[in-house]
Amino acid sequence: MRTRWDIFCHVVDNYGDVGVCWRLAKLLVAEYDCNLRLWVDDLDTFNRLCAADGITLSNSTPTLIQGVSVNYWPSIWPEVAPADVVLETFGCQLPPAYIAAMAAREVKSCWLNLEYLSAEDWVGGCNGLPSPQPNGLQKYFFFPGFRPDTGGLLREAGLIARRRSFQQCDSSRHQFLERIGVNPDPNAALLSLFCYENSALALWLNTLSEGETSYHIVVPEGRIGASVCAWLGRDDYVLGVVYRRGQVSIQFIPFLSQNDYDLLLWSCDFNVVRGEDSFVRAQWAGRPFLWHIYPQQDAAHLVKLDAFLEVYSAGLSAQCRSALVSCWHAWNNGEPPVGNSTLLSGELDLTGHAEQWCRHIEGQNNLAESLVQFYLNSV
Repeated sequence: MRTRWDIFCHVVDNYGDVGVCWRLAKLLVAEYDCNLRLWVDDLDTFNRLCAADGITLSNSTPTLIQGVSVNYWPSIWPEVAPADVVLETFGCQLPPAYIAAMAAREVKSCWLNLEYLSAEDWVGGCNGLPSPQPNGLQKYFFFPGFRPDTGGLLREAGLIARRRSFQQCDSSRHQFLERIGVNPDPNAALLSLFCYENSALALWLNTLSEGETSYHIVVPEGRIGASVCAWLGRDDYVLGVVYRRGQVSIQFIPFLSQNDYDLLLWSCDFNVVRGEDSFVRAQWAGRPFLWHIYPQQDAAHLVKLDAFLEVYSAGLSAQCRSALVSCWHAWNNGEPPVGNSTLLSGELDLTGHAEQWCRHIEGQNNLAESLVQFYLNSV
């Protein structure tokens, strides 16, 4: 009998949390034959991820998408039989009635709390630790990460081989870009821009527009549309139209499906990403990137930023590491860009480093496989 899984997702930051949960759910069904329900409390946001696939979700009835039963998580919880494996993602709180049903099962559910991704040293020591509950249930903490003692990273089977094949075929790249309406000047560097609101954005664009290199920047619809328009001196934008200022051409495109967003990352020379899901996908793309980490109170996010920079830049020269760290710090502190043009000019071999880093983390744990194996070891 197929193992039954429930994944609970409370949407906090637009597409980050639900993007990770959706990718994980699809992977567990496709590669591990799990019977899976995904519970999401904000289907309006989730609909943006599914719209590109021509699917609209409903609050009233479950929707089967790629083998995943997508369900609305209502404030008044219905009577639902709990699954064999229950994932409580990113600190969301399970419905009390559901927890009571878990405790009433003859064979208790395997309850896993999937935490946020971090490169901090302490993560490995906490991965898999139990948290005894008053009702007799045992909850376990599960941490994605970049080291063998963590849960690892989400990665579909054959992903890296497909990406390398795509990048080695100019026609594949051209056909994809043509399909989404992007036709950059062959002499321009192609960049993707997907970030949170950032006071450094205008300063960053100024630097690019005043340099010697031409850039074509693709901006999927999202939170920074107004900021980019303000920099262009416009009130609004039209999808597909190319706007120019100095050496920079900017083109807004529709929000992409996860598969197409991967192809965009693979197609670009440099990617600006944010949060967790696009951050990981940029690393699988084997291209240089700039990470806008989700801001937290008391600048706690900068500790996580530095932890990743430490492991990611370990193989770089002192000059390249200094440029990378300075640029990432400036970007995440909303300060004037430092080392920006150096990173994008190609004079530092960041593309080679990005590919080397991808090979390194490709050898780490696969998060979906780690979760499945943890459950199998518990029964």
